Parts: sequence; structure tokens; C-alpha cells
Amino acid sequence: MTNTRLSSFPAGSVAVVVGAGGGIGAAVAAAIEASGAFSEVIRLSRSTEPPVDFDRPETVEAAAAHAAARAEAAGGEIRLVVDATGFLHGDGFQPEKSWRDLDAEHLAQAFRINAIGPALLMRAFLERLPRRGRAVFATLSAKVGSIGDNRFGGWYAYRASKAALNQLVKTAAIEGGRRRKDAIVVALHPGTVDTGLSAPFSKEGLTVRDPATAAADLLRVIDRLGEGDSGRFWSWDGSELPW
Repeated sequence: MTNTRLSSFPAGSVAVVVGAGGGIGAAVAAAIEASGAFSEVIRLSRSTEPPVDFDRPETVEAAAAHAAARAEAAGGEIRLVVDATGFLHGDGFQPEKSWRDLDAEHLAQAFRINAIGPALLMRAFLERLPRRGRAVFATLSAKVGSIGDNRFGGWYAYRASKAALNQLVKTAAIEGGRRRKDAIVVALHPGTVDTGLSAPFSKEGLTVRDPATAAADLLRVIDRLGEGDSGRFWSWDGSELPW
């Protein structure tokens, strides 16, 4: 595993990874632990106790309260939250190739997992970040969620729900700039990663990275974020993507 220093965060900080049961989320949590930069890494997912289940919105606030209590008991503060949740296919749904494939239940599921769920995480965790000092809330978006970069069409539900997530990030960053001036709120594109989410759509010739490499790349981007970087959309290689 590529070691990431995460030296930009104060000593004794606590990190929270939501979606830690998935390929990228598990790798991100492991990489944060390996860095030694955080006193504790709290993993949350649908299978943890307490769980985070976007089909049960009340679990989000309960899990955030649990994480904050654990951080306080350990004498630390939550200064990094990584949201690694996401929905592309499953439950009988596949990305749409045409507007003829648009389905109300598919759209609702994509928005529930890719936009509404992360919005509830923002509500629950941004208020719990320290009022002073470096803190980052990073959520995994996708390059296909960029409206400005959309050249191929298709994938309506995924594109639209990730675009909605991007707008939520931008809006939260603006409010955060007034309420917690040192906090950074960003959307991150992890690239194509060898996980269950992207595996069926990996094409020959497309660069597919393993989760550990992707996690290290994302954490390097997070570590380098500074003043003026909040409310922006960053790729795994450090380049900025258009909304």
C-alpha cells in the first residue's frame, strides 16, 4: 500500500469514512490508518453498528452523533470526513443508453444514494466539524456528473444525481465559508477503480486502478487542499474538473 502522510491535519484528529464497506471506502480507511496521522478512524456503512443506511435517513444523524461522541471520548475532534458511498447499477437497474430507458424508480434510487444521502451526511457532519483549524468533508462524485464535460450522453440517472451532488457540495462550501472558515468541502472524482461498481463497464484500453492506489491518490489530493479550494471539483490526479 502506498503510504500517504496526511500531514496537513493537526495531531490527534479523528477521521470518519462513510461507505467503508465498499472497495474504495475500505481502501481509504485503511490508507488513513496506515498514515498514522489520525488518532482514530471511524468506519461507517450499512453493516456497521450504528449503521448508515440512506434508505433509513434517521440512521445518518444517529451515526454522526456516535462518531462525535467517540471522538470526544478519545480526546480528539472530527477533522476529516470521506463519503465513499455511491450507486450506479444493481437492484435490477443498469445505466440508461437512451431516454427511452428512463425509469422513475431508477431515478429515485440514484438520487437517494448519490445526492440525498450525501446531503444528509453534510447536514449531520458539517455542523460537528471544529469551528477553527483545518477540516475537510470530501464526497466521491464522478467525472460523468460534470455537465460541462458531458460529450457522450446516456447514463441519465447517474449523471444527473452526481450533478446534483456537485451542486450540494458547492452550496455547502459557500455556507461553510461563513460558518467555519477553515473547513473545506469538495467533490472528488476517483477515476475508474476496480470495484463492483465500475467493473461491468471497464473497457479495454481504459486505465483501471486498484482501490489501494485510488485511495492513496484521493488522500494526496485531500492533503494538498488549501485556501480557495473549497467548493470545487477535483480529479484523483489533482486536476480540477468543470461543474
